[in-house]
Amino acid sequence: MIFRVASAVFFLGTVLALADMAAVAPPIHAPLLVEVQADGVQVYACETTDKGPEWVFKAPEANLFDADGRQIGTHFAGPSWKLVDGSEITGAVVAKADAPVSGSIPWLLLQVKTKKGSGRLAAVTTIRRADTKGGAPPATGCDASHVGEQVRMRYSANYQFFGSSK
Repeated sequence: MIFRVASAVFFLGTVLALADMAAVAPPIHAPLLVEVQADGVQVYACETTDKGPEWVFKAPEANLFDADGRQIGTHFAGPSWKLVDGSEITGAVVAKADAPVSGSIPWLLLQVKTKKGSGRLAAVTTIRRADTKGGAPPATGCDASHVGEQVRMRYSANYQFFGSSK
């Protein structure tokens, strides 16, 4: 009986996790144009909010690597992505899902807001952040005596850049 209950709980947890991931699925039939691995930090500042002092997200700072491990770009505030070919995009979050790995930043689906250049990112319309590891704000350390301080939390993620659905 305990095995059946444990199996049911595991199954239900898996179904709920898959449902959350569906929220950040790219548009159906959208071609994958570029995929990169990000390695960097998420920057947070200890600020006074309506709820008191808390860590507030400021910006990502990451290098982007292709499948061969070559750095081909950067990810920074905006949120923005820029490749060495000069193409650059900025996105806006349209959906998010909790990361399956504890202590990791959420998975995201973003729509492109602005574009620059004519390189590999020029035809991108949708961005997906997945497979995140780390990057969540600290659980402690932000109080009245630490307001104004910043922390840089290491993270990695997979960014997929999609074109228009066909």
